[in-house]
Amino acid sequence: MTKILGIGNALVDQLILIDNDHILSELSLPKGSMQLVDSDTSFKVGDATAHFVSSMASGGSAANTIRGLAKLGTHATFVGHVGDDAIGNFFNDDLVDSGVIPLLFRSNTPSGIAKALVTPDGERTFATYLGAAVELSTGHLNTEIFTGYDFLYIEGYLVFNSPLFLKALELAKEAGLKIALDLASYNVVEANRDLLNKVISEYVDIIFANEEEAKALTGLEPNEALLKLAEKCEYAIVKIGARGSIIAHKGDIFQIDAFPAIVADTTGAGDMYAAGFLHGLVNNWTIEKSGKTGSLLAAKVISVVGAKIDNQQWEEIRGIIHEL
Repeated sequence: MTKILGIGNALVDQLILIDNDHILSELSLPKGSMQLVDSDTSFKVGDATAHFVSSMASGGSAANTIRGLAKLGTHATFVGHVGDDAIGNFFNDDLVDSGVIPLLFRSNTPSGIAKALVTPDGERTFATYLGAAVELSTGHLNTEIFTGYDFLYIEGYLVFNSPLFLKALELAKEAGLKIALDLASYNVVEANRDLLNKVISEYVDIIFANEEEAKALTGLEPNEALLKLAEKCEYAIVKIGARGSIIAHKGDIFQIDAFPAIVADTTGAGDMYAAGFLHGLVNNWTIEKSGKTGSLLAAKVISVVGAKIDNQQWEEIRGIIHEL
């Protein structure tokens, strides 16, 4: 059985349904971005949005993808760091409930929380307090963790902890794993363009980007950006919203249509796309079916608030995939 190891920030998402964009400006949060904040700012965001409807769910980009993979039947493990607190326990239990094998390190630092402010158009803006998540370090990683796995899925957000990011990539490559990287967010790419270009060239086999991230990295529009990424990676995927996605592999280009969906919240769309595509890849499906599976999962997750699809929908998804 093919096994996938995921490494990322172990976060719990607090999804907050705000009624307009003005509050984002008041909090100096660029719409659609992911901003790292300190604990004081996190509390400030909480106070400013306390009157809105909110809910909690385990999150973190790589963890969302790993959870989706496990739900599809892929053997999946997640490596992260949480606090020794109720939020950390919630995160662990949710992974287990989804069929993921958790490998979580703990400390007395509060667990990380990402406050996702969701505007009426479904766009999400993150104010992320990393807390204990950022304490995952090079000292936690060793060759044994990677042994027996075939793929590493790593989130671009970890580039902010470059020693950890590079150590994970080096150990995975030494252990013979295929490496998949998601570029995370356009502002993450803009702040770390040189390092990302270097590691993509040296380590990455499968690259996921949306059109804003691809442009931030290459300066090019989606089709040209795809070709540029394909020069460095075996599989290059650029997601283009309602127009679907484009995939490059060994000189061939594939256009994958989006599945129709009524957008409630875009949280987790890219994460679920990656889960669907990678599940197809590990099962030796065609590029078209793998891409369609990614598009299906993305459509399902944007139809609900939050990055979590319920068990009944997973049953439906597995049935639809069988017919693709």
